[in-house]
Amino acid sequence: MSTRVSTPSRRLAAIGAIIALVVAVVAAGIAIAKSSGDSGEKKSSAAGAEPSFDPQQPTYDQLEKLTSRRENGDPLAIGKKDAPVVLVEYADYQCSYCGRFTRETQPELIKKYVDEGVLRIEFRNFPIFGKDSERAARASWAAGRQGRFQQFHDELFAKLRKGDALAEDKLVDLAGKAGVKDLDRFREDLNGSAAAAAVKKDQDEGYSLGVKSTPSFLVGGRPLAGAQPLKEFEAAITQAKAVKEAAGKSGK
Repeated sequence: MSTRVSTPSRRLAAIGAIIALVVAVVAAGIAIAKSSGDSGEKKSSAAGAEPSFDPQQPTYDQLEKLTSRRENGDPLAIGKKDAPVVLVEYADYQCSYCGRFTRETQPELIKKYVDEGVLRIEFRNFPIFGKDSERAARASWAAGRQGRFQQFHDELFAKLRKGDALAEDKLVDLAGKAGVKDLDRFREDLNGSAAAAAVKKDQDEGYSLGVKSTPSFLVGGRPLAGAQPLKEFEAAITQAKAVKEAAGKSGK
């Protein structure tokens, strides 16, 4: 009997097939990134409401396991590796709604959930607006190599920047403001093959999930599209945390 060799490409293909199957099960009304830059004006479930059983929960559980990396020392992540809930964000640095999430919503989530050990936020570079977005994505990864991803990320999103504002020299200047010490190394990393590969990995993951616009999120595996109001994230986190607690009590 011959032995089948599991190559990295075969493993990736298998994961992609599983993700495609899982996503196909998700109801059309909650498809990831159904519309670009959703203003978040739809009605929300109350954050304090008692979480109820969702028949799609097994789907969300699989998505959470497949997409949350929970890697030690991940420079593009905030929060404890073993936090019960993981929020995965797919974003583009030229996306105004991504900036809005970073400036307005994320600080509240950090204060209320990350600092309490409930939530981990994992960022994924998902450039969809061309070369300038791709350059900014590589730059954020390069800043992470020196432990300054979050600071650089916040500098980029402090205001809407497009086109020439994301030229290489401008990104180097922003890196200096963000506290990146070795700017020559930063420039080298920005233009290196490792940065391009890291960004492509994030993009491939997003595309395999059906992400088409930014920002798109998974909260405990539950898709959430667009710059939703804070209460939407609170409700999703509350639901995901309750599911984890219930699973822990049942020994699953």
